[in-house]
Amino acid sequence: MSARLDRIDLKMLRLLQNNGRLSNAELAETVAISPATCHRRTQRLFEDGFIAAVRAMVAPKKVAKGTLVMVGVVLDRSTPESFATFEQAIARLKFVLDCHLVAGDFDYFLKIRVGDMEDFNRIHGEQLIALPGVRQTRTFFVMKEVVDNAPLEF
Repeated sequence: MSARLDRIDLKMLRLLQNNGRLSNAELAETVAISPATCHRRTQRLFEDGFIAAVRAMVAPKKVAKGTLVMVGVVLDRSTPESFATFEQAIARLKFVLDCHLVAGDFDYFLKIRVGDMEDFNRIHGEQLIALPGVRQTRTFFVMKEVVDNAPLEF
């Protein structure tokens, strides 16, 4: 943890992580500092990269994206060039929520939200297997989301 964060900064981060809609006045009151000081501290947390973004968490089922799919991807070559080419291509696919380079049986794990199995089948056949360098994919349909996007513990 950075020496630049004091106990007030940490408390502010925890509060904002749990409720990004807190107003400056509410946040200031909760951490017992003036609104002006709170605003300066919040701006510094953004500028220093401790807060990367603030956004709403949309309920997937409400927007017809209730099916969560994890996909393991194996590339045909393990070279920096093939990884870079794949990463550039995957970053353009809006249905991919997360893409992680991993160690083990796969090169990448993808987190994808779709409407249903038919929707995924179409995306898989038209776009995923056509990505540059993809040799193999393994698909895992999530049956139950036990923990998803939990707040960071610090």
